[in-house]
Amino acid sequence: MARIGTILGEPGERLLLMGNEAIARGVLEADAAVASTYPGTPSSEILMVLSEVAPKVGLYAEYSTNEKVAFEVALAASWNGLRSVVTMKHVGLNVAADSFMSAAYQGTKGGMVVVTADDPSMWSSQNEQDNRMYAMFANVPVLDPMDPQEALEMTKYAFQLSEEVGSLVMLRPTTRVSHTRADVKIGDLPENKKNAVRLWGHFEKNPEKYVVLPSRARRMHPEVLERIEKAREILENAPFNWEEGSGEIGIIVSGISYVYLKEALHKLGIEDKVSILKIGTPFPLPLKKVESFLRKFEGGKVLVIEELEPIVENQIKVLVYDKGINVEIHGKDYIPRIYEMTTRRIIEALEKYLGMKHDVDFAAIDEHFKKVSEKLPPRPPTLCPACPHRNTFYAIKRNAKGKGIYTGDIGCYSLGALKPLETMDTIVSMGASIGLGTGMAHAQKDKRVYAIIGDSTFFHTGLSALANAVYNKAPMTVVVLDNRITAMTGHQPDPSTGLTATMEPTKFIDIAEIAKAMGADYVAVVDSYDIPELLKVLEEADKHQVAVVVSRQPCSLLRTRIQRKKGESWPLYQVDPDKCTGCKVCINAHGCPAISFDKEKNVAVIDEVMCWGCSGCAQVCPFDAIYEKLPDGGRKYDVLDEENKRRWQQWNSML
Repeated sequence: MARIGTILGEPGERLLLMGNEAIARGVLEADAAVASTYPGTPSSEILMVLSEVAPKVGLYAEYSTNEKVAFEVALAASWNGLRSVVTMKHVGLNVAADSFMSAAYQGTKGGMVVVTADDPSMWSSQNEQDNRMYAMFANVPVLDPMDPQEALEMTKYAFQLSEEVGSLVMLRPTTRVSHTRADVKIGDLPENKKNAVRLWGHFEKNPEKYVVLPSRARRMHPEVLERIEKAREILENAPFNWEEGSGEIGIIVSGISYVYLKEALHKLGIEDKVSILKIGTPFPLPLKKVESFLRKFEGGKVLVIEELEPIVENQIKVLVYDKGINVEIHGKDYIPRIYEMTTRRIIEALEKYLGMKHDVDFAAIDEHFKKVSEKLPPRPPTLCPACPHRNTFYAIKRNAKGKGIYTGDIGCYSLGALKPLETMDTIVSMGASIGLGTGMAHAQKDKRVYAIIGDSTFFHTGLSALANAVYNKAPMTVVVLDNRITAMTGHQPDPSTGLTATMEPTKFIDIAEIAKAMGADYVAVVDSYDIPELLKVLEEADKHQVAVVVSRQPCSLLRTRIQRKKGESWPLYQVDPDKCTGCKVCINAHGCPAISFDKEKNVAVIDEVMCWGCSGCAQVCPFDAIYEKLPDGGRKYDVLDEENKRRWQQWNSML
């Protein structure tokens, strides 16, 4: 019976693990000494579970300020002879790419694994780039797991490969592998992990290796190519590449697509008609193994199945040309180049490829789900009840009076782009709000620019952008939504939280003090739950060149969780039906999901279960129809009295 909720256990035990948890277990079994990250879905859980056990197993775990810094922390550990891992989502590698590309030249000492979790179909991302392209670009080996068990085994193997070749190694799980739970058989832990012994390395100075000057880089480039060919020879015998079946239909499949293919073949009833070459190492491709497979289909054709880009397919086409193999290679002419792979997509591709008909009535399935969805109420994504960002967005929009340009950023607050708030005109990448805001401020003069960024994102890539805005005198207001945590990816601490990855107290870095030190013309800290004060501060900020407004209040999920642990409650707000006019300002302008509308009575209604006591709705109601329900059953309409302000300040200082 698999156990749930832990990555520790006895050798041979079976645990019910997510792919990310399996990777974390693999890190421990490989005896890695250092793990670093900037959290990003779908990779976040790897360091979350590692940080929980780090003190017990002698692991140094770190939430870094961004992916580039995280990569460099892990790289330094490798150069000290320690095994290290850095984890990030796929777009995080864009941030780390500068150091990643150079380190590919310099190589490693202790094994170093770069886990970059790709997100086909963009379930939580702004693009679906295929980071196997990065691996090819940098000449770094990449492993592509098909399920959580293989993710664990590949993680351990990646460290070995890194040390044997002297190269970085990329592990590339995709969303479905990262977040699928499976029965995973775990291996043994090294003795020092069992006894919580912290490993320390030693840095041996070697400027010829570690100082990348142009003359040395020219020498290093051929070494990179030698390393990748050495890796190719090793991967010919890797346990993640194998053949199965003896049918006349040849299929080469990579990563998680193997699982979908097996299900598709079963549904089509043609398992015995297919020969499969399963690839777990898409770059460098094990060419001898691939050639041996292709030779069995001389004069025929082979289909290549993989998610997103034709990485394996293109390498095979080059091999076929170079070796003069008489096999027709198909892939992206049948397999979509976009979105996540599914069993259905493979079934439909095989139907066209083989000229056969299947008995799966997808049209009927589509019609069924269409009818079901039509009966369900619309559920657009929205900020949580009592989210402090909602009040800030409302105040920004009201202050701008239709004459604002809102440059947004990446985080849960990106939902501010949606109705009814609609307070983001641009979203590009982490930290781009301030950079784009600077450009907007210099490109037009009719509207005030508001660059809206979260606290974790501010430390990620907002610092240099703010310095640029101040230096270049951009007339704009930077609004930092400081909810004291990295909320979107699972409540990881950041420099504004005052806690490390292992929950040890550390220095709280004050965003407002940073802005003052950088020379911003106006800096103010305001309580996100005090809308009148927000409006007052934003109006004053508009009078200055570079203004920075820090809107601060803990994430409502974090606050209520802490209060529950303390046995505390929070205020409850209700609508007075005698005062409510049905104007819907609380719904159409403020938009808290705890508020609905009773059409028959023509009044707003607040769900007592969903209300988490921020009082934002009461502050925006133009008819004073929303009150705080007191424990004795009484009503308090003055929501901005001193008692409430004191309470909000207490929430603000919870961390």
